[in-house]
Amino acid sequence: MRQIYAAGETPWDSGVPSSELIRTVEAGELPGITLLELGCGTGTNAIELSRRGYRVKAIDLVDLPIEKAREKARNAGVDVEFLSGDLTTMELGGPFDCLFDLGLYHGIRNRDLVGFLSALRRVSRPGTRWLSLAGNAMEILPDGPPVVREEEFRAELKPLFRILRVREFRFDLRPDFQPLAWSILAERL
Repeated sequence: MRQIYAAGETPWDSGVPSSELIRTVEAGELPGITLLELGCGTGTNAIELSRRGYRVKAIDLVDLPIEKAREKARNAGVDVEFLSGDLTTMELGGPFDCLFDLGLYHGIRNRDLVGFLSALRRVSRPGTRWLSLAGNAMEILPDGPPVVREEEFRAELKPLFRILRVREFRFDLRPDFQPLAWSILAERL
């Protein structure tokens, strides 16, 4: 992953906050003040969430985007705690009022779903809301994101989360690259 960031081959990192995240926040569907972003990349969404009043902690596996995220946050004049490391093994604090990921769940589920769910359990409490934006298996693209089917995410998340709503949307990564995605809003049981 470090090589991908170093080469600048990061189509998921548009530099613009996710319109689906903004829609969800403006609809009041992520109540609370503390928020943990999982797989934050260079911090674009974490910085926007901080501007909107959340106390944000954000983590990414790779240190290079975290270095960029810290610089972007300083330049934006916002306070976000950025961490680099494996969220399945790190102590991240919490519990948080909200969790957010853009494209982490759909990738990690095939590598370490048990570790991921264990991390979610550690950082949440009953009532914690989680917005996950994931690739949609109804449209598989050669250069697109990993994908998940609705019946898969419902089964995988059921032991820990109640699904509040699911909607299809398109990732707004670039004008010429907008793969079909899921917006999954869940609440910790």
